[in-house]
Amino acid sequence: MDASAPPIALVISDVDGTLVTTDKRLTPATRAAVRRLAQAGIGFTIASSRPPMGLAGLVADLDLRLPLGAFNGSTVVAPDLRILSETLIPAAVARDAVARMTRDGLDIWVFAHGAWTLRDPRGPYTDLERRTLGAEPTVVADLDPLLDQAAQIVGVSADAAHLAACETRLAAALGEGADVHRSQPYYLDVTPAGAGKGGFVDAMSRRLGIDRARIATLGDAGNDVPMFSKVGLSIAMGNADPAVKAAARAVTADNDSEGFSRAIDEFVLHRPPA
Repeated sequence: MDASAPPIALVISDVDGTLVTTDKRLTPATRAAVRRLAQAGIGFTIASSRPPMGLAGLVADLDLRLPLGAFNGSTVVAPDLRILSETLIPAAVARDAVARMTRDGLDIWVFAHGAWTLRDPRGPYTDLERRTLGAEPTVVADLDPLLDQAAQIVGVSADAAHLAACETRLAAALGEGADVHRSQPYYLDVTPAGAGKGGFVDAMSRRLGIDRARIATLGDAGNDVPMFSKVGLSIAMGNADPAVKAAARAVTADNDSEGFSRAIDEFVLHRPPA
């Protein structure tokens, strides 16, 4: 790494595909790496596509004390999950997104009013999301009444190639109305425009008075790239797509091979002093 780079004061990590394993576990090595950051006086928090309720277990397991970014950072919550700031998708954009996802044959989830709502409780990856969030979805016949207050809309498909094509079409159609990124090969997230993980980096820099050059970010997916360009140190996971790796300053091992803890030791804690 650059010997003239300033020391890191804050680490912001993605969760799924980065901080946890494929089967959604925090390994002992990851827990220990977060403790080492605290012992070194380096702040740590997370920015995730998960809703606030999906972050509660991580707060407890990792003793997180800084604000967290939910819904790709567009909703900022305290460690007790109180909402500190929230940006919603404009209603017309939300309805357009749902109409297009429906035509593409995607299963659709809407996160609004603090709840996870869907039409098909047996859709693809619904059981995985139940385990991830530790919560049950609300099942409705019509999602439209929720679209005036949607924080995030997720299109779900077991066909990764089809979902990638949907991402390209939907991003072009919605333009500047919303941010459109896959957070996993099977999840396509629609979140408020300009309020994603890059915005969360800016918010944390202002809130904590830490220059962005002293922030490190870790991630594996397209929705993590907006925070890579904002910071002094960006680290892509070994399981990331080539385009995500190309956007980062460093690449670590994959999330099932202790990539997070290895990145903390190699690139953050062993970073040369200013």
